[in-house]
Amino acid sequence: MPGTQGQEVRQLLLPDLGRKKALSMKKSVLFAFALLLGALGMISCEKNAGTDTPGPDAAVDRRALLTYWADSLMKPGYQRLNDKLVVLKAKTTAFTAAPSQATLQEARDAWQLAYVEWQKVEMFEVGPAEQASLRNHFNIYPADVTGINNNISTGSYNFELSTAIPQQGFPALDYLLNGSAADDAAIAQLFATSANHRRYLTDVVTEMEQTFGTVYTQWNGSYRDTFIANTGTDASSSLSRVINAYSQYFERYLRAGKVGIPAGVMTGTPLPAKMEAYYFRGGLPLQLALTAHTAVQKFFNGRAGQPSLKSYLDALGAKDSRTGQALSSLISTQFDASYQQLYSLSPDLYTALTARNADAVASYNEMQKAVRMIKVDMTSALGITVTYVDNDGD
Repeated sequence: MPGTQGQEVRQLLLPDLGRKKALSMKKSVLFAFALLLGALGMISCEKNAGTDTPGPDAAVDRRALLTYWADSLMKPGYQRLNDKLVVLKAKTTAFTAAPSQATLQEARDAWQLAYVEWQKVEMFEVGPAEQASLRNHFNIYPADVTGINNNISTGSYNFELSTAIPQQGFPALDYLLNGSAADDAAIAQLFATSANHRRYLTDVVTEMEQTFGTVYTQWNGSYRDTFIANTGTDASSSLSRVINAYSQYFERYLRAGKVGIPAGVMTGTPLPAKMEAYYFRGGLPLQLALTAHTAVQKFFNGRAGQPSLKSYLDALGAKDSRTGQALSSLISTQFDASYQQLYSLSPDLYTALTARNADAVASYNEMQKAVRMIKVDMTSALGITVTYVDNDGD
């Protein structure tokens, strides 16, 4: 017990007393000491009551988990996104050099492919990505159309300002390539006649390229080893930062951002204009949401024989205190349920939000069930403190 193990009980010296009296007093002291040990034991047991989950075990190889994440998920994911951004840069450059419906479509296709790829890595807002505020430069929506048009008109803007966050990234490209004029012919004509539009499109892509470039370079440099070496569970550890980023992403940017806010869960009125890829519409907004959800599931479950959050929870013997079932199994099952409800909004998220809003709200609710398991149950089992605050509650 704390404060008692390994300590010796000193023999009390009792001068001028008879042997019998000394023995009696010695027994009294030992009895009192035994009572103290028992009380400490009860306190210790009470502290552990109410949970079937042991604390994080040093025997669990967190270094192997971090290594797998870095080398098999994060770095390859960033490599694939980098490849898509290279194509996006080339296609938007070709469009601004010779605006036409054909070059517009090629730029739009490159934007769409890069946007889908982004969904697979957006949750990794840790380390270099967190320092660069990568998400703020890539995917805060809805786009500030008034601000974008003002920037284009004046030719003066600074993407590092907080007010410029929704005036850049994929949402800004969505507006420029899909919503800046009535149809493809009009968009091509607009860019053909407006040097400021061409410049703004170029600058948005350049900002994305440069911001991501710093993140990509650091992951392929010394940060990879720094990330893997930080094997603790405190708030500054790699495990804590990843799990907090993962939980926050699922709660705020997937559950609320992609579904809850446009479905009007917080306002009581559907707000489809706040959905991702609003100007492109069609099947893309739902594809982005499903891709993001799949990425979250795969990150949790991992691959057979490889370390993952699921295998980590299993190694700790984490169980649901109410049912006694393995916590990892319950989380996986709930992920499946929330994915199926999200998929039921097919084929068009915009139509689902406006014509089948109850189904969209149900999708949000299914994801909310998973939020509680991740943010409360999983973090508790792993000994991780939640360091972010979300206004929606748990």
